[in-house]
Amino acid sequence: MKIGSSSLTTAAGGLDADRVDALVDVVARHLGAPEDEDGKEIVLVSSGAIAAGLAPLGLEKRPRDLARQQAAASVGQGLLVARYTASFARYGRRVGQVLLTTDDTSRRAHYRNAYRTLGQLLAMGAVPVVNENDTVATDEIRFGDNDRLAALVAHLVRAELLVLLSDVDGLYDGNPATPGTSLIGEVRGPHDLEGVEVGSAGKAGVGTGGMVTKVEAARIAAGAGIPVVLTSATRAADALAGRPVGTYFHRTGRRSAGRLLWLAHASAPRGALVLDDGAVRAVVERRTSLLPAGLAGVEGEFSAGDPVELRDASGRAVARGLVNFDAREIPRLIGRSTRDLARELGPAYEREVVHRDDLVLLRH
Repeated sequence: MKIGSSSLTTAAGGLDADRVDALVDVVARHLGAPEDEDGKEIVLVSSGAIAAGLAPLGLEKRPRDLARQQAAASVGQGLLVARYTASFARYGRRVGQVLLTTDDTSRRAHYRNAYRTLGQLLAMGAVPVVNENDTVATDEIRFGDNDRLAALVAHLVRAELLVLLSDVDGLYDGNPATPGTSLIGEVRGPHDLEGVEVGSAGKAGVGTGGMVTKVEAARIAAGAGIPVVLTSATRAADALAGRPVGTYFHRTGRRSAGRLLWLAHASAPRGALVLDDGAVRAVVERRTSLLPAGLAGVEGEFSAGDPVELRDASGRAVARGLVNFDAREIPRLIGRSTRDLARELGPAYEREVVHRDDLVLLRH
């Protein structure tokens, strides 16, 4: 379940304790008692850290510069988790804070750590409260909005449902304030959204989302085999109870392997590798690893382990993957066989530039 800043804070930017308590009341009822094995397991992706830090720092609205956003998050994250901790304690529930950046989930070891932590918290009866780690995230490693983060976390924990809570009761075919617009009850695929005007962030100025990010998050989750309910925070109880409410996005795909969904939707490429025609066919059609012999060029500055785009000769991105070499090493690898490279440069160079297990194809 994802809750946005506007549903947790006052107009002045501080946390609204009554709103937090109302959300926790709903979540706790569906969790059941700590010893109740029939209750649901719920992961809460909660915005609100930056918004909660605005008033204590004397800021009237969300700052645009990253440094002050990080400062507000540093102050607000503690307030947010403290509020959740106190509220869930009324029901004998513990809270576990999990802060993520894209680096924590696109790299193999970090992805496993995030998976284990969330799984263990659930197994021990705690409620994971997930947020982006705004205090350290840079522009290059940010999710950008918690709607997308929620879709990816739902995939990470193998959720059966994603609930996106908004300040409106669902997706409309136009501006909900305009007479004549209608609620879209179900979305079975992209064709159901043709001609629909989707709004951006609201007027409160405390969040980064809006209906655009929620629809994109729903698309990501549904494409990964997870149905989505989009509704207002006041209808959260109905959504968790399975009652028809808001907008329901049906599954459009099957679950993808592990962190590849994160690599496709959460990573920001640090550079690009240009492939020759044969390598493009091998990567796209035969799903092979990218070898040095298939390289035709390199762009940008990156280090081994960074996400990069794989492009064809026309500059079109066909895939994204984690590269095994620094950008400065790539020029001497271009067009050469791994056997020749190992003989000249050593056995460390007898390997793939991007392994197929660290590579995801991009849809066009």
